[in-house]
Amino acid sequence: MQIEPVVDSTFDHLFKFTQEQVQAFAELTGDNNPVHLDAEYAATTQFKKPIIHGMLGITVFTKVLGTQFPGFGSIYLKQTVEFLRPMYVETEYRAVFKIVSINPAKHIAEISTEIYDATTKKIAVRGIATMVNEEKF
Repeated sequence: MQIEPVVDSTFDHLFKFTQEQVQAFAELTGDNNPVHLDAEYAATTQFKKPIIHGMLGITVFTKVLGTQFPGFGSIYLKQTVEFLRPMYVETEYRAVFKIVSINPAKHIAEISTEIYDATTKKIAVRGIATMVNEEKF
């Protein structure tokens, strides 16, 4: 992926999660809240069906930022996050990244991180990642 490491550069990534991945995340973290795992229980909530763990949803940020752009050698310094809408399994999402600022003296960039439902275009998650990468910034 060739992205210019300059302010306002944008890039995106399509993804989705399966119920099996949600189950694996629950087992890994110990977060077995039935709103994520039990369709009968979830039907009684405001969501009407199981939702993805918010922290599982945002793993797309570390995947893209750590492996694609800025990529290898990047270190996360900070991530802010707001969960605006629930995310569901087998739903396609678009993670959108935009370089907000770069401090070349410290090799640090702030990158806007957002997740949209790919069909409805409604935003589910937004935040800012602060990354250091000595080669890219």
